Amino acid sequence: MKTAPRSNMPNWKRLALPLVAGIATAWASEAFAKTFDVREFGAKGDGKALDTPAIQKALDACGKEGGGTVRFAAGTYLSKPIVIKDKTTLQLEAGAMLKATDDPADFKKGASSNYIHFITGKNLTSVAIVGPGTIDGSGAKWWIPAEEARRKVRGYTLPRPNLIVLTGCKNVRMENVTLQNSPKFHFVPTDCDGVVVSNVTILAPPRAANTDAIDPSASRHVLITHCRIDVGDDNIAIKAGKKIDGRDFACEDITVTDCTFLHGHGLSIGSETAGGVRNVTVRNCTFEGTENGIRIKSQRGKGGIVENLTYTDITMKNVDPAITLTCYYQTNSSQDMGQQSTPAEEDSKPMDSTTPVYRNIHIKNLTATCVKSAGMIVGLPESPISNVILENVHITSATTGFLIRNAKGIQLKNTQVTPGQGPAFIVENAKVTGLEKQ
Repeated sequence: MKTAPRSNMPNWKRLALPLVAGIATAWASEAFAKTFDVREFGAKGDGKALDTPAIQKALDACGKEGGGTVRFAAGTYLSKPIVIKDKTTLQLEAGAMLKATDDPADFKKGASSNYIHFITGKNLTSVAIVGPGTIDGSGAKWWIPAEEARRKVRGYTLPRPNLIVLTGCKNVRMENVTLQNSPKFHFVPTDCDGVVVSNVTILAPPRAANTDAIDPSASRHVLITHCRIDVGDDNIAIKAGKKIDGRDFACEDITVTDCTFLHGHGLSIGSETAGGVRNVTVRNCTFEGTENGIRIKSQRGKGGIVENLTYTDITMKNVDPAITLTCYYQTNSSQDMGQQSTPAEEDSKPMDSTTPVYRNIHIKNLTATCVKSAGMIVGLPESPISNVILENVHITSATTGFLIRNAKGIQLKNTQVTPGQGPAFIVENAKVTGLEKQ
């Protein structure tokens, strides 16, 4: 019997191309001919009048008619929270800005301490947010008390609204739009299946607390491509906070390609990984001035299985540090107030379903210059990080080398770390091959 020839197509393409094709097919099968201009529903777009009623009427009419495009012509549309409907494209034309009000009372959820997010949608199919316009969260008023609270209580996140949260949606498209100044996270697809984020710019000041850019949470079949991200927290954070019924992994089949990361806390997985994360591909991305480059962060009580990760063709300049795989969510970022120190020696603790497990990770063709240390791979005594390959990795650090602790099956292939002082690799309770070539 003849065996079918093995495809030479890279893994990221095998995952990404069917996703794009599938979403395109889903969109093509829907009729989106109707346009609902928010100005025809009474929106002023002058940046002064409150346009929420008109915008929501347009969205409601679009949903009632079975789908279409809700159009924002050039202008500034001031609004309280709005809800997007099924089979709807929210289109911001050139010069159009959808701007959130900044009064916390506009976002309060009853008597609770929680807030309503600016744009929400739940259990939708074939929804899109497209540019080239801008969505602005007016976050400045929220950031000051949030940063004060975080400095008083390590790791505390002051409740605030996110900019865009889509929950339980299928065939989601976001492209050619700018998201900026969210009070908290910018885009959170939660329990979504089939998400494409393409040519999106996301901006927030470097010291704006917790302003993550894109946080795929318990989502599958996600492609993030050709995005430029410059924010105050994680550039991307893949999160799996809990198990999802009927699924082995809450997050899976996620591809990130051709993105540029500037200020921010890197391309992260975690800290919530209890639901499990697998099949993540990162390719051809650039980091510059970023705190943390590649990062997997979790800890006992929040962990789960994180496996089958591939990072290739990565360039980093002035990052701190380049690679961080930690089961302690520790002080590996100089500005991350929520992290804890790593004990140099510690007894094993009993394994349970919330113990972090990281395995099968391949980092290839990475070049980095680091402000301080080169990086780390630090597992737990009871759960060593396993089967990690660093291939064609070249890191120059200003201070210390690369720490490997509580790990096994670590392979160094044509990998070089050049620290400002001390050894290139600090190995403690770890099995590493390839060290003799350092």
